[in-house]
Amino acid sequence: MSKKRKKFVFEVGENESIDDCMKRIKEAGCTPVRRIEKPIFLEVKDNGNITYKPVGRKIIFETVKAEEK
Repeated sequence: MSKKRKKFVFEVGENESIDDCMKRIKEAGCTPVRRIEKPIFLEVKDNGNITYKPVGRKIIFETVKAEEK
């Protein structure tokens, strides 16, 4: 029987660096196992046409407890 690891998710805040987020992860006793980047788009309407412009990104880390790695 395999032991399932519980995953925790940490999102890099708007005014936070990746290093700051990594410090939060370490303080929580976790180790990152996956990094996910999701684009953020802005809907722009111009003459009846709708287009999407990239305006940013969301960075998310999936982690597990350090002793479970």
